[in-house]
Amino acid sequence: MDKFTVHKGLVAPLDRENVDTDAIIPKQFLKSIARTGFGDNLFDEWRYLDVGQPGQDNTNRPINPDFVLNQARYQGASVLIARDNFGCGSSREHAPWALQQYGFRAVIAPSFADIFFNNCYKNGLLPIVLTAAQVDKLFHLTAGFVGFEVTIDLPEQVVRAGDDAFPFEISAFRKYCLTNGFDDIGLTLRHAEEIKQFEAAHLTRFPWLNHRAL
Repeated sequence: MDKFTVHKGLVAPLDRENVDTDAIIPKQFLKSIARTGFGDNLFDEWRYLDVGQPGQDNTNRPINPDFVLNQARYQGASVLIARDNFGCGSSREHAPWALQQYGFRAVIAPSFADIFFNNCYKNGLLPIVLTAAQVDKLFHLTAGFVGFEVTIDLPEQVVRAGDDAFPFEISAFRKYCLTNGFDDIGLTLRHAEEIKQFEAAHLTRFPWLNHRAL
């Protein structure tokens, strides 16, 4: 997955609490486990006025002009701010896939659902917990300034917004994985040579394991 060190990006505000994973990516899109193509259907039921289906061409679908991501000023946003309990509901790794494939690198909220929070880290999407007051200030700044951006400095663990700097917590292990671009597979592949040596020695010791059933 892509490394995350310092990211500066346009902010989009989703002023809702308890945004669940079915709102992030509706259930009909979960048939695919390809891990690609979910960005077009992020918040599908809120972005469009009809019911979307997997594989559908979204070009001519009627959009909801009132939904934040359909507004011109937020096109190209890569940082999403939201309210409490973001990512609640059923467990689905497709939710961070959809957010990331839409173009978001980070989500900032006062709290997240646990499973969604963990799934974000596994897929290179940074979930940042700030206080309700700090998030509220970000909402006010985003509403007040067209093109409002923040800078997220992961090594320093701080969100910079104009003259404000909001520190955030992250475990050393998760920080290490994100700054190096390691998902679970990447972590394992750091030891690829040792794994090969172990397998070779294991087969020397138990040579019958080389025989495979026809």
